Amino acid sequence: MQVEIKPTCLKGSVVVPPSKSYSHRGIIASSLSCGKSKVSNVIFSNDIKATIGGMSALGANIQIDGNSLNIIGSPVLRKNDVINCEESGSTVRFLIPIALCNEAEVTFVGKNNLVYRPLKPYLDICDEQGLKYTKFENELPIKFDGKLKSGTYNIPGDISSQFITGLLYALPLLDGDSVINITTPLESKGYIDLTLDILDKYQIKIVNDNYQKFYIAGNQNYQPFDYYVEGDYSQAAFYLVAGIIGEGLTLKGMNEKSFQGDMAIIDFIRKMGGRVEFVGDDLVCYKSKTHGAVIDLSQAPDLGPIITVLAALSEGETRIINASRLRIKESDRILSITTELRKLGANIEMLEDGMIINGIENFGSSDKLSSWNDHRIAMSLAVASIRCNDTIKIDGMESINKSYPDFIKDFNSLGGQIKC
Repeated sequence: MQVEIKPTCLKGSVVVPPSKSYSHRGIIASSLSCGKSKVSNVIFSNDIKATIGGMSALGANIQIDGNSLNIIGSPVLRKNDVINCEESGSTVRFLIPIALCNEAEVTFVGKNNLVYRPLKPYLDICDEQGLKYTKFENELPIKFDGKLKSGTYNIPGDISSQFITGLLYALPLLDGDSVINITTPLESKGYIDLTLDILDKYQIKIVNDNYQKFYIAGNQNYQPFDYYVEGDYSQAAFYLVAGIIGEGLTLKGMNEKSFQGDMAIIDFIRKMGGRVEFVGDDLVCYKSKTHGAVIDLSQAPDLGPIITVLAALSEGETRIINASRLRIKESDRILSITTELRKLGANIEMLEDGMIINGIENFGSSDKLSSWNDHRIAMSLAVASIRCNDTIKIDGMESINKSYPDFIKDFNSLGGQIKC
């Protein structure tokens, strides 16, 4: 789907969509509980649909009720031949160890860039424990045969925290105690905090030893819980930058004491001279003249594309560092955001693990922008349109369905002019 966007500043207030990261986690924990749980304030993006489908395949009874889910969980997982993860990295990495809590043959499938995203930490575990797996041409499809055993798990911390989250969900279900030993510095600690927060709500107890070791007792039971999903800081980031480079915006539905690592967007913007503050229950950003800074994305890689937009419009030089994981997302986000913003006149130098950006006053225009089938690239380019000197066109805007299907509607409700 190609869209045309006319430059215009957004104004007013917006209710930020619920956290996709928390939604995944709440659905999974509810599905593993013995009894009835409710997960409220859910947006049924493609990724969330994939997790609903995966947990349903493993035995949970999940019924949609408006923007809520009524879930009757099943701690005794049933065998299922195929779990389709669509394009959701969270779904495949969270559900593989959960599915392997049973002696089972199970095949995980996906599509587009997900079939290339690395699964090596799990394959190393299979090799160590003697579990069989069959890989085909790419990372997916992959077929597993066997059952996880409790014990010590050595996991790198610099590939994806999703592997650690998957194990934190599965290991409490096994007989015997386990330890997760983090073998390299842990990145994206905020996502582990989300996982531990949800597990605690569902009465699963984990001992966190300074993010270096996690001690997990076996034979634990998930307890039903009614969970309301808070606003998503990774989506709020688009509106915060839109307000800073435009005329200011008010964001509703945000938790000032959130565990979300992407709350770092507030610190990044402030570091660059932007004004953001909580006013009562609202998060308000104001039009600001921003400057370059050093932005470390090791703990919040999903903020990479949108902070690059802000940096490209900020006075002086911005250095984005510790961002190598941007290269293994839905697209190679260092390459994709650099390529597209350069079409608009941005001055960006690519590095292996980051970027050097020298700011300009405004963007130009282009009728040949691409989303790279990446929702965060698509939404970042839409925000960039605010400071373009003419209309832009973006191909592949349907990629927003991965996380935020209502983005165009919400963008236009603030005075934006996206035409499909």
